[in-house]
Amino acid sequence: MPELLAITYQQLLATSAWELVAVVLAIAYLLLALRENTLCWYCALASTAIYTVLFWDVSLLMESGLNVYYMVMAVYGWYQWRRVGSCVSSDSQARNNIKIHSWPWRYHCLAWGLIVLCSVISGALLANNTSAVLPYLDSLTTWGSIVTTWMVARKVLENWLYWILIDGLSIILYIDRGLYLTSLLFVAYVIIVVFGYFSWRKAVPLK
Repeated sequence: MPELLAITYQQLLATSAWELVAVVLAIAYLLLALRENTLCWYCALASTAIYTVLFWDVSLLMESGLNVYYMVMAVYGWYQWRRVGSCVSSDSQARNNIKIHSWPWRYHCLAWGLIVLCSVISGALLANNTSAVLPYLDSLTTWGSIVTTWMVARKVLENWLYWILIDGLSIILYIDRGLYLTSLLFVAYVIIVVFGYFSWRKAVPLK
């Protein structure tokens, strides 16, 4: 165990400054999102811009592409949440207000069916045509994140539960690629998203 801790410590010392900045911004994003603070999207935009380059450099091609999507969704999420914040002056505007809500089971079945199908297709394409590592796992975490990020922007309660699985699988990817600080970030994510779920759960009426 001491040897393992020493190796981990040395690996963390070798972490690039850019990865450290991306991790700090990513944590800030999640904590601000938990509080429904629109500043979270600024942190998301900066963090994902850095990760786009970092993941490309370590041959996680789907993860790199995912972070381009994250940048787009950061702008979309900021717009949605800002627009919601201004929708308080009339009944017609109030109807546009995005509130935290829960999806019925059929939506979740459709979402995961789509995630698995896209993961199998893109995983096969990557395995046969690129140098991507762990192509199927890379694809699964990518497509899962694409759907779940959209759920965050639309304030779907169960996004937090999706993140528990996706973040847990992502830890395997990042350890394999030597992104140890990022893997620790995702361990923290798994813990934080549990609190995120219960924080948002209070806003959803019991059925």
